[in-house]
Amino acid sequence: MTNDNFSTIDDDKTGNALRNQRFQMLEDIAKELAGDVVFPTYFDAVLRLRKALQDPAQSLAGISAAIAVEPLISAKLLRLANSVAFNPNGNQVVDLQSAIARLGINAVRSAALSIVMAQLLRAKGMAAFSELTHRLWDHSLMTAAAARIIARTLPRINPEEAMLAGLIHDLGAFYMLYRATQYEELRQRPDTIRYLIIQWHESIGVSLLNALGLPEEIVEAMEDHDRLRQTPNPIRNLADVIYVANMLAGGHFEWTMQEQPAASDELDSLIALYGNLKPEIEAQVAEMQACFS
Repeated sequence: MTNDNFSTIDDDKTGNALRNQRFQMLEDIAKELAGDVVFPTYFDAVLRLRKALQDPAQSLAGISAAIAVEPLISAKLLRLANSVAFNPNGNQVVDLQSAIARLGINAVRSAALSIVMAQLLRAKGMAAFSELTHRLWDHSLMTAAAARIIARTLPRINPEEAMLAGLIHDLGAFYMLYRATQYEELRQRPDTIRYLIIQWHESIGVSLLNALGLPEEIVEAMEDHDRLRQTPNPIRNLADVIYVANMLAGGHFEWTMQEQPAASDELDSLIALYGNLKPEIEAQVAEMQACFS
């Protein structure tokens, strides 16, 4: 038997192992979403904070006390509250309670999630997927910034809720990448799960956000956000905001490093209507990167 034949057999074994681990990952994700969702330890901080942030009876002092036990989140919330986006007049705040009052609950929730998502990129094993995760993170920030800026022009949509939705619209992809780190074959061949993530991240993301208890309006806005369709004009709801924001940020074509459709009337129409927001969006992204990274 020649060396070439040995090589072919080895490749077949590798191919079978990769396929098996991809299927195993999907199966394990399905089981986990039906029970207790597991993220790295620092993600638990946001899950703990979620109860305080969602409790209408919780006082500002109580929320501050809940956040104060997480030093990283506390420090970055103070920085965000004093940033140009939230402090255009230059009036500095130096305590956490004042920072939360200035930001508002939705912005605090967004910031807390963004901080742990940034930390998620540094989780053990994520180095194998570093290019994809960093492009996904940049895309998430761009979408969040675009969602906030678009929502500010609309009468019935909270800009901070829109920013939160934009930030987590691809959380399913982050979660799939984190789960992929737990399989040896996938860590060794990181490009082999790219197509799997493209196909499944939306549906897994919806299930994940439901499991984490996110508001129904936000969860519904995640559905089919990567599917090209007729550009909404006017924008009517949060789902429209997320669709436009995501596409302005390049859609999944951007972070999966795929070519966008060469001749897309839908994309051309979207850019014609909303492309003028790009400079403002890019300025907002730079501000967010400085606060969250």
